[in-house]
This record gives sequence, C-alpha cells and structure tokens, in this order.
Amino acid sequence: MALIKSVKGIQPKFGKNNYLAENATIVGDVKTGDSCSIWFSAVVRGDVNSITLGDQVNIQDGAVIHCTYKKFNTRLGSNISIGHNAIIHGCTIHDNVLVGMGAIILDGAIIEKNSIVAAGSVVLEGERVKSGSIYAGIPAKKVKELKEQDIRRLNQDLSKNYVMYSSWFND
Repeated sequence: MALIKSVKGIQPKFGKNNYLAENATIVGDVKTGDSCSIWFSAVVRGDVNSITLGDQVNIQDGAVIHCTYKKFNTRLGSNISIGHNAIIHGCTIHDNVLVGMGAIILDGAIIEKNSIVAAGSVVLEGERVKSGSIYAGIPAKKVKELKEQDIRRLNQDLSKNYVMYSSWFND
C-alpha cells in the first residue's frame, strides 16, 4: 500500500477508483478526483500548501508534485498526464494537458488547457503556456500549434489509457 501520511492533522482525501502504487507517497493537504493514478516512486507532497487533482490525472513513475509555503499551491485539472520524473511545483495546470517526461514546471506558472509541455522542458516561474500549443526547451517556448485530433489523441486518450493501465493492478 502507498505511504499516506497526515501533516499537521490534515489527511489526504481521495476520489473514487484511484490507483496508488505501493511505493507512491502522498502526504498532507492533497485532494484527488476520480480515476486518478499515482505510480511507482511518485511523490505528491502537500505539506506546506495544498495540492488538488481533478479527474483522470495520472502521475507517472518518479514524478514529484509539490507547492510553496504560504505562496503557491498546486492545482491540476482533469485529463492530465504527468510524465515520468517530471517536477510540478506551485503551479496551475488546466484540463487536457500532457507534461512530458522529465519536464519541470515552476512556481506561479499556468499551463492552459489542451497543451503539451515537451519532455525535458523547463517552464519558468510565472510563465504561461498557451492553449492548443506545444512548448519545448529550456526555457520552454512555443514550438508548434496543435490540431484538434492531436489534442484528443495526446491528451484525453492518454489519460484514459492510464485509467485502463491502473485497472491491471487491481488483483
């Protein structure tokens, strides 16, 4: 079973049909929606501020979700995929977003709906990723507009696939 800890008397709260890997860590002021998955060695640490996840959010292996004391909470919408070893810190991510493997999103950043942050990219503090586009690089810059079929395939379908993958572990 995942490591679930309260901090200052605040216990994580989970929606329905969530999958938590045995070595995932979820602590403090964390609230998830339904059909979320937190994978192996991922950490969701709501010890210094709150973290909220919508429905069908997958936080893949080794990713870290954190926030900033008295300054920035972390809010994730629905249908979001956080890639392996990504770092999400004190930011807002709207619906239907893919954050690639190893990407870093810093405090105060806003990732608008229907967008992609490419693998290995760094979204700097306070930056905004515009809806319907791919941002890549260090620092992340807009590199491409997304077509509607790209948005559906890369964002919504990916989050649905992770709901399916997590069902494989319900034995």
